[in-house]
Amino acid sequence: MAVKIRLTRMGAKKAPFYRIVATDSRKARDGQYLEQIGYYDPTKEPAVVKIDVQTAQKWMSVGAQPTETVRSLFVKEGILQKKEK
Repeated sequence: MAVKIRLTRMGAKKAPFYRIVATDSRKARDGQYLEQIGYYDPTKEPAVVKIDVQTAQKWMSVGAQPTETVRSLFVKEGILQKKEK
């Protein structure tokens, strides 16, 4: 089972917020997930990001891969180092 750390969309039409979740990569975007890691609300100024650092590190230590968007949120929060090209 390939585990991804990605965003799942919640909220009303034109007022989204996102949960950061660990899920099987074959599941639907808003489908069943294994564990909720945090949330991201881009509608606020500045955007609100809340991440459980221990849970995120636990999932990455067992091989979960964050998506590009989640990786950028992790870099902003200091959980991951920025990738050098």
